[in-house]
Amino acid sequence: MSSRIRVFATSVGTKLLIGITGLALFLFLITHIAGNALILLGPTAFNHYSHALTSNPLIPVIEIGLGLIFLVHIYKAVTMYLGNQQARPVAYQVKKGQGGPSRKSFSSTTMIFSGLWLVLFVVLHVKGFKYGPYYASEEEGVRDIYRVVFDIFRSPLQVGFYIVSMLVVGSHLWHGASSTFQSLGLDHPRWTPRILALGKVLATVIAGGFIVIIVYVHLFAGQVGQ
Repeated sequence: MSSRIRVFATSVGTKLLIGITGLALFLFLITHIAGNALILLGPTAFNHYSHALTSNPLIPVIEIGLGLIFLVHIYKAVTMYLGNQQARPVAYQVKKGQGGPSRKSFSSTTMIFSGLWLVLFVVLHVKGFKYGPYYASEEEGVRDIYRVVFDIFRSPLQVGFYIVSMLVVGSHLWHGASSTFQSLGLDHPRWTPRILALGKVLATVIAGGFIVIIVYVHLFAGQVGQ
């Protein structure tokens, strides 16, 4: 094993790898919600967007790369969590007035659990959409993914599961977006407060945006033929 690869097995390397993969997934979510928002423009725009993606010969390669990034992010996060638990079985007690301002929050203390929830969510999400029913649209060779989306979110249980999952996404990003920059060594007294604020804003926009789309589809699901 070369020294360049071994560095990712260290504590610093693990944090660096979590930061890099986390940033990549964060950028993916931004593009993903931008594409999903096209559903607000109707079936033609959304189906054309979906078809342009699925018919692109590079998409399978991108999907494999994205899957590997996701798996590395999960693996490194879990190993770091277990390593920290083993090294520090009893949490440090910080007395009031000692140290700098704490960044500990509900989001930061539940990162591992929200991450594992999202693993389950991604599996079910891919199963429901990518490998879900095939409906032919009015255009030959174009899948009516618009109808698939409305079929899924016709169910209140599916809507509830997805909304909870998006809240989990928001919680994960609330802490993860800012800690990613810190893991990459971009922690600075002047810029860190702005990075923390921007991370929280983006986490809210992404989670809130997905929820708006879900609720919109559910409310108008009755207007799309079954």
